[in-house]
Amino acid sequence: MVVKGRTKQKRAVVRIKGWKPKRAKWVLLKKVRSKKHKFKTRVSLQGVGNRPLKVKPRNQKVRRVPVTPAVTPSDDCGSRLEKSDGTLWTCTFSDEFEGSGLDRTKWMPQTTGYTTGDDTNFACYKDDPANVSVAAGSLKLRLTKGPVEPCPGLKGRATGFSSGSVSTYRLFSQKYGRFEARTRNTAANVSGLHEAFWLWPDDRVVDVSKWPDSGEIDIAETYSSHANLAIPFLHTSWDRILGLIPWELGHLATSNTAWTCRAQRGVWNTYAVEWSAKKIEIFVNGKLCLRNIAGDSAFQEPYIIALTQGIGGDQNRYTAATPLPGTYEVDYVRVWK
Repeated sequence: MVVKGRTKQKRAVVRIKGWKPKRAKWVLLKKVRSKKHKFKTRVSLQGVGNRPLKVKPRNQKVRRVPVTPAVTPSDDCGSRLEKSDGTLWTCTFSDEFEGSGLDRTKWMPQTTGYTTGDDTNFACYKDDPANVSVAAGSLKLRLTKGPVEPCPGLKGRATGFSSGSVSTYRLFSQKYGRFEARTRNTAANVSGLHEAFWLWPDDRVVDVSKWPDSGEIDIAETYSSHANLAIPFLHTSWDRILGLIPWELGHLATSNTAWTCRAQRGVWNTYAVEWSAKKIEIFVNGKLCLRNIAGDSAFQEPYIIALTQGIGGDQNRYTAATPLPGTYEVDYVRVWK
């Protein structure tokens, strides 16, 4: 919003204040100096209520300026976000999980292939309402425990744990852009739960059997043994080096991971990656916590989206104290280009 006016003095300091409802107080938005009795400046109205702005040049009464926010263009992802170059992102994929079931034109539940955990405690991924469901505006992926039985997806290996994971496998993939999800996991401060919002190469284009060289973008992995962290990880051929380094110290060796991304368990957190040919930046609740500018060729192919509720392994292994069911709740997933 543009605010302009006149002052009695040729050069006077003008303070512009806006009402912030969340803080229930007037907050200084900007301070500008007039020239030849005039001033004109642009003010951000983010977080400002609909009360008129207070504009106070020195030695003059407070002037009230009505708030007139600019109309923000929108698309399927909501209000269009601005890129660093000033242009707008364009929505290419969105799911707000507002229906009563999983939209299978967008998502495929995981039932074969991989698992999490260790040799003693591992989960069978199932396409079952107990493990994958949509209700009350969110996707719910659950880790549960029941009778020990063979798991078809694990070549008949038996386990009492079942869990949920979905992906856009052969339904949607994209090279570069912004990928974002708002999620909530089970509140816990003991080991055993492992959740992930991650990207995996599209196997129609990439030979994923060559992992880690083929790449993987873990936007946010959360571990109940680290109840106030979200850990991003960019998997490439670097993994061969990192495999020689203790789990907790991997962040000291490379910019492929970070252990400074604060995200408390049990509450909603927003995770995003902005990805281009030359740079990958990962954000947690709007705060940049990982930047990689290596330009690795593994990250120059289309990737699918995956969401997983898993069982922990290694230093985050399942114990009798692990709370079950463990639920990974997803409010929305949005992608832009």
